[in-house]
Amino acid sequence: MRILFMGTPDIAAECLKALYAAGHEICGVYTRRDKPVGRKQVLTAPPVKEVALEHGTPVFQPRTLRDGSEDANIQALAPELIVVVAYGCILPRSVLEAPKYGCINLHVSLLPKYRGSAPVQWAVLNGDAETGVSIMQMDEGLDTGDVLVCEKMAIDPEETSGELFDRVTAAGARVLCETIPQIAAGTLKPQPQDHANATLAPMLDKELAEFHLTDSAAHIHNWVRGMNPWPMAWFTTGGKKVKVTECRAVASNGEAPGTVLATKPLTVACADGAIQLLHVVPEGKKPMDGTSFAAGLRLKAGDTL
Repeated sequence: MRILFMGTPDIAAECLKALYAAGHEICGVYTRRDKPVGRKQVLTAPPVKEVALEHGTPVFQPRTLRDGSEDANIQALAPELIVVVAYGCILPRSVLEAPKYGCINLHVSLLPKYRGSAPVQWAVLNGDAETGVSIMQMDEGLDTGDVLVCEKMAIDPEETSGELFDRVTAAGARVLCETIPQIAAGTLKPQPQDHANATLAPMLDKELAEFHLTDSAAHIHNWVRGMNPWPMAWFTTGGKKVKVTECRAVASNGEAPGTVLATKPLTVACADGAIQLLHVVPEGKKPMDGTSFAAGLRLKAGDTL
């Protein structure tokens, strides 16, 4: 099929690679603009742009599509289908209606659950047992279109958002490539979403990543998994931030939250249960295991963190 691809980050780049490998004709690629990255603020191309240029595909990086400035260009590219994966721009009706088969979007959740920009992370943050990928026929709303294909997958109780994202990326690229021939054949039956059951998955930030030892052990465990690899969950002790990159929820005997129960590994009581702080990054210091962190603070059982 002749496809116009729209996407920006790594997951979109992997899907674009899969479309090339499947033999589709990619007539053009739309992506967000190059951005300064890192401490030296080096102007860096989005992953999708790099993949497209490797294949000699024309790349377009407009600030917006909503003003109609790209309508003529999209019509000239004459795509049969527009495929959108984490593009980051709203598509107006003029774009949605341009191709013969319209626009489809890969969304990494079981729609209508977790509409928005961080569906994988919120599935982990909320301690869900499963998630999945959905292929949606796009409309003018935010992830509100009819669902064409949906595939479920289990979430391991120790899995981080980063680990889960790798799995849904691979699944999403595969399902996307399986879906397009069915669109061409007309064998799919779009299923309207139950908008009453919709939930949102807003962007994460560093402030949201904070947890407290007065939270339940299950909440802390999910927060640490869900905020990994970014922005990393953290708490404060002694007026300083401590990021936690790995932990484990365990049972306790009801001690007051914050009470150190053991130092090998560092185990701290919470509101409900206890948490083993296995790997941490104290403010201004290098990553270390929790036992080393406890030794540095000269903690012993019975102390309060």
